[in-house]
Amino acid sequence: MKTERLLKQLDFIKEIDKIKYIERKSKLFNSDRRENDAEHSWHLAMMVLVLSEHSNEPIDVLKVISMVLIHDIVEIDAGDVFLYDTNKSHNNTVNELKAAKRIFGILPTEQSDKLINIWLEFEQGETKEAKFAKAIDRLEPIMQNLENGGGTWKEFEVPFNKVKEKSQPIEKGSSFIWNYIKDSIKKYYKN
Repeated sequence: MKTERLLKQLDFIKEIDKIKYIERKSKLFNSDRRENDAEHSWHLAMMVLVLSEHSNEPIDVLKVISMVLIHDIVEIDAGDVFLYDTNKSHNNTVNELKAAKRIFGILPTEQSDKLINIWLEFEQGETKEAKFAKAIDRLEPIMQNLENGGGTWKEFEVPFNKVKEKSQPIEKGSSFIWNYIKDSIKKYYKN
């Protein structure tokens, strides 16, 4: 029984290696290379560790780290949608839920259920942990674009209103970070 459990866990670990091949539109800081989902998730986890004190409410940091580490695993099946896409909606919940059930379903049942529930909590964005996780998820591409002289905003001609709209969830998780970063966005678009 223990061996069967271990085999399921190892199969899951092998499956999620595929996240390293999901290329995002955002580029690494001061670079022309696009990041992959694994790099993005790791960076978010570190950002949560460093920035958690700025959450609007006290949070369970380990839960938030779990959220940011697993939130994009579904893109192995569902693919990545560019956050600032002006034609496609970033809301792909039906395909992503199907992907979550398949990928997390590789694990033993109680682990699968736990990760699906954490993923759903992130997607719904209602808890204080989910709000902060979403804030960090939106903050990273802003920082990348600012560090890259406009980066994908410039490359894909993303208008100010779209950036502002997509950045708004930051305020729900951290009004302090939002107040700082919104001014940086405004300064970029004024230049």
